[in-house]
Amino acid sequence: MAGMRLPCPICGERDRREFYYRGAALALHRPDPDAGDEAWADYVHLRDNPAGVTRDLWYHEGGCSAWIVVTRNTVTHEVLGAELAEGAR
Repeated sequence: MAGMRLPCPICGERDRREFYYRGAALALHRPDPDAGDEAWADYVHLRDNPAGVTRDLWYHEGGCSAWIVVTRNTVTHEVLGAELAEGAR
């Protein structure tokens, strides 16, 4: 089976190993500075792990240095598309 390939909007399709994965492309609710240890531990360590279509933030470290949002299916491993993060909605 071939490795996952990501469609960089600037460079075209590239091997996943050129990119650095940063996680879900959504706004996380940052706790208040005085929220307490449990709230901060949850914020730092707990993330959803959904099955199905997700939008993830990736950095094209081995290429053009662009931040992109990749839409992919975590069940089928199909990459559905990508866009520059600055234009993502």
